[in-house]
Amino acid sequence: MLKIIRFETIKTVVLVLAFLLMGCTGNFYPKPYGYFRVDLPENAYNKLDTVFPCTFEISALANAEIPQSNEINLIYPDLNAIIYCNYQTVGTNMTELAEDARKAVYKHLVKAEDIKEVIYENPGEKVYGTFYDLKGNVASVAQFVLTDSSGHFFRGAVYFNNIPNKDSIAPMADYIKKDVMHLMESFRWK
Repeated sequence: MLKIIRFETIKTVVLVLAFLLMGCTGNFYPKPYGYFRVDLPENAYNKLDTVFPCTFEISALANAEIPQSNEINLIYPDLNAIIYCNYQTVGTNMTELAEDARKAVYKHLVKAEDIKEVIYENPGEKVYGTFYDLKGNVASVAQFVLTDSSGHFFRGAVYFNNIPNKDSIAPMADYIKKDVMHLMESFRWK
C-alpha cells in the first residue's frame, strides 16, 4: 500500500535539512572560562609604625602580623593574599642582600612572561628601591626592595594562597600592586 506524501511535508523536511546543513558550516569556538566578578573598595591606607626602624602605610584591607623579630606579614584575608616582608641591617653585605633579592625575583622567570623593574628613589627620605612587576602564571605577582643604601634593607613579596592563574587573580593582583607602590612611597626610616 502506497501512501501519498504531501508536498508541504516534503518542503518542511527539505527546509529543516537545509537549516541543519547551514548551521554546521563555520568554525566552532569554545567559550572562554569565566571568573567571578570581584568588586574591590577604593584603596585606603593606615599608617603602620613597626618594631623595625621604619614606618609605612598599609591597606585598610590588610592586617599586620609579626611572626619573627625580623619579619612582618601583611595579610589580606578577603583577597586570600599575603605580602611577606623582612628587615635586615646592612653591614658590609649590601651587595649580597641586593643580589639575593634579585635572584629570588628571577627564580620566577621559568613561569613569568615578563618581569619589569621599576626603580624608586626618594633622596629626601633616603629611601631607594626597586619594584618588580611579574607577569604571567607566577607564584609571586610582585616583589620589592627598599634600602637607605648604607644601614637598612627591607624586602617584600606578594603571594596568593591559591594556584597561580593570572586571569582569575588579575583584579586582586592589580589592587595589591597599587598598595605595594603606596607602601614604597610612604616608606620612611626612623
